[in-house]
Amino acid sequence: MYSRTSLIARASAAAILAASVIALPASASQRDRAFFEQVAGNWQGAGEIVAGKYKGTKFNCDLTGNPVAAKGAGIQLDGFCRVGVFKQPMSALISKAGSTYKGKFLDGAAGKGMDIVSGQVNGNKVVVGINRQKLNGAMIARLDGDKKMNITISVKVEDKMIPVIGLSLDRNLDDIAVGSIK
Repeated sequence: MYSRTSLIARASAAAILAASVIALPASASQRDRAFFEQVAGNWQGAGEIVAGKYKGTKFNCDLTGNPVAAKGAGIQLDGFCRVGVFKQPMSALISKAGSTYKGKFLDGAAGKGMDIVSGQVNGNKVVVGINRQKLNGAMIARLDGDKKMNITISVKVEDKMIPVIGLSLDRNLDDIAVGSIK
């Protein structure tokens, strides 16, 4: 038999451990939500296709991000990318689905886009798994302070991840509302 003091100590330790384990997902969810709130706003920048048939093609993008309205973390990005005089609409939806992320680029893999099949926020970056038929890859978006975001899209070739697109975005400070000066 255990002494009363020992039982109280064990029960207290178990309660503290259970409370901390239950609190972990909430704090992780709050950190994820905070990350996507930082990503919200207007972004502009240049990118380049660094591998494949169109290697060397440079483009410019103008994107607007809004946090998803649902309870969980995520972001809805809309805008366009331009190559010369050609303008292509861009959109992405990334939203929390259980312990991971789901979503789509453009209209998803069923259309002309890609599906987001997994994801994780870690500090100042998000890594999402992307899929289209037999093509698997990842997109990494990393915040560099409040005003810069770098995005790399890689595809899996055999056992290696090969970067194919790089994009460096700056926050469009002209669209941020400021208070009046008295």
